[in-house]
Amino acid sequence: MSPSAAVTKTAETTVPVNPDQTLKACKALVAHIKKAAAAPPKDGKQNLLADAETTVAETPVWLTLTTKNHIHENNRLQPGKIALPNPLNTSEEISVCLITADPQRYYKNAVADEFPEELRKKIGRVIDLTHLKAKFKAYEAQRKLFSEHDVFLADDRIINRLPKALGKTFFKTTTKRPIPVVLMAQREKVDGKRVAVPKGFMVKKNKRDPTENANARPTAEIVKEVEKAIGAALVHLTPSTNTAIKVGYAGWEPEKIAENITVVVKELVERFVPQKWSNVRSFYVKGPETAALPVYQTDELWLDESKVVPNGQEGSSALPGKREQKLIKGEKPNIGKKRKSLDAEPEPAAEEAPVAKEDRPKKKAKKVLPESNDEKLDKEIAERKARLKKQKASAKKAVEV
Repeated sequence: MSPSAAVTKTAETTVPVNPDQTLKACKALVAHIKKAAAAPPKDGKQNLLADAETTVAETPVWLTLTTKNHIHENNRLQPGKIALPNPLNTSEEISVCLITADPQRYYKNAVADEFPEELRKKIGRVIDLTHLKAKFKAYEAQRKLFSEHDVFLADDRIINRLPKALGKTFFKTTTKRPIPVVLMAQREKVDGKRVAVPKGFMVKKNKRDPTENANARPTAEIVKEVEKAIGAALVHLTPSTNTAIKVGYAGWEPEKIAENITVVVKELVERFVPQKWSNVRSFYVKGPETAALPVYQTDELWLDESKVVPNGQEGSSALPGKREQKLIKGEKPNIGKKRKSLDAEPEPAAEEAPVAKEDRPKKKAKKVLPESNDEKLDKEIAERKARLKKQKASAKKAVEV
């Protein structure tokens, strides 16, 4: 292995994405998707129901982020959203499903009575988590719910429980995963800590009125939150180095897609990526079945200098594995129960003393079966046959009489 070149780590600075490179990548991607949609299929079979313009208009454009280290090691990550200058969903015929925390009656009344007419027409269903589990437990019911609505919004208090309630029907693909909305009023904070409720402020009731919700935000704020979430980009984080966010459609103008990418890149790095730009490796833009086009790439491949191989050293000696690291620290490697320890010495086998003949266990004697007597058996069979003939003859005489 040849000696690797040393990598020098630069000072941590904010690295802005070049807008010209972003626009160039968007133009090339949109042109390629349109060209691929207009071209005849490779297998020669033409789909008569497919429309090239409709296919291009519905093809999503994804922005992929690759980090140097995992964004988080935990699998229970809270999803987020990023407001876009060009919303993803602007159709008036769109159908929205709002999933709330218990109880649902307050939010149903607010949507029916206080929401604007345009927004009220879009919201086709308001349901809380308890009713969702009871009504849409079956797989076919979940598929029906998935097909009835275009956008799903969920209260941020219960959104982490939805993967268990809705299953692979919603979370296997990234097209209709629920977008979080804040429906609960935020408590005041002092020095980063929430202020405790004073004693005697909360009055206990014998029975809670489902039409009242003291923790809900004002209706005007809920309306703004829902309108912003309908056209926002969903940020679904995973414990990995890759994250994909939908930023537009191939039927849009490249300038609109580039504007969304600029906003998403800034918000994503500042809000969701630990160590900010120091942990960013690359940004790419791509379609569902296209190659990824670069938007931004960093020169530094590693976040930690300990992972950089010094000059003149081999990779294996500079970066020992887990077993070698344990041996260096003096710990025993995990080699399993069946294998013997490396430090253990084989014990000499103990010599067995000879056993006397009297003390040896006696073998069980084999059972001797009695010899068969075929003459006696033949005689018994003949007597039985003669007896049966006499009985038949007497029975015939009785019938004739």
